[in-house]
Amino acid sequence: MAVLFGSNGMALAGVLWDNDGVLVDTERLFYQANRELFLRFGVDLSERQFFDWYLADNCGAWHLLTTLQLTNKQMDDLRGERNVRYAQLLAGANVQPVAGVEPVLAAWSSRLPMAVVTSCNGDHFQQIHAKLGLLKHFRFALTSEHYVNSKPSPEPYCLGLERLGVAASDCVVVEDSPRGLQAALGAGLRCIVLRHPLTRHYDFPGAWRVVDHMGELHEELLALGH
Repeated sequence: MAVLFGSNGMALAGVLWDNDGVLVDTERLFYQANRELFLRFGVDLSERQFFDWYLADNCGAWHLLTTLQLTNKQMDDLRGERNVRYAQLLAGANVQPVAGVEPVLAAWSSRLPMAVVTSCNGDHFQQIHAKLGLLKHFRFALTSEHYVNSKPSPEPYCLGLERLGVAASDCVVVEDSPRGLQAALGAGLRCIVLRHPLTRHYDFPGAWRVVDHMGELHEELLALGH
């Protein structure tokens, strides 16, 4: 396996990528699917609430419906309806890769093993990537069905490291959310955060670097493994 050494002497032997907001521009569609659901119950889910409860934490906004005294089955049914609506939005939105990601993936997949580690479910993941051609750059992809505890638990990234066959000290994660950053740090990984409009206000304490576009991300990877 190739191991690259950056100008700071640190090794880089692999890269793990999040999906939504990093490879593909889908976070706003998932926000829309959740907002539409909660509007049915008179709750207007704001972008900041979505950030706090979905991107910073993993609790969702279901606590806003506790006064309705819904059963567990009813809550599961609502999640199912939300997932169906999200799939509909994906189908009608002509989902595109994040600007600039394709040449970055092409440059690095020829140098190092890479994989996707996402909280997206497998059906949505396959729907998103069916026509994009990005997955050829990765050894494998782990979706929500592959692990018990989702981000911010470190379990997804620990599994990604095991499957990739590299040490945490020799690997870097590319993320876009606080809960993804927490998962990476919990697994002992360096994390470069790519911000987007829903996360632009957040400083991401603990991140190795914080960048605002793919050009900056490419430069940070070069510094780690040039």
